[in-house]
Amino acid sequence: MLAASPSIWPYVLPPVMLVASNVFMTFAWYGHLKFASAPLWGVILVSWGIAFFEYCLAVPANRIGHTVYSAAQLKTMQEVITFAVFVAVSSAYLKEALAPSQLLGFALMAGGAALVFLKP
Repeated sequence: MLAASPSIWPYVLPPVMLVASNVFMTFAWYGHLKFASAPLWGVILVSWGIAFFEYCLAVPANRIGHTVYSAAQLKTMQEVITFAVFVAVSSAYLKEALAPSQLLGFALMAGGAALVFLKP
């Protein structure tokens, strides 16, 4: 098995960690919607507990990533990942179909986000 060059890890780890952190955050923000009868204070506490794990991944992802990406690139990457994770959770977990116009809107935002990564 070939070991990856250590120099690629700052490029690879942040997106992977941001995907994982966004899974936690999406469930913290939207997972409780399946439990509408649960008391609000309870879902807030559970959501805070879930969000802790999001921070444990997002903060180091940004720290590691900032060695090779600008802050604007990291934020843009995070937002595009958020859309992708949201689409998956919304359709698979919440069983909510996304309209073609919503998917097109997300795609247009992702296209705009790609501009952040162009060299000046």
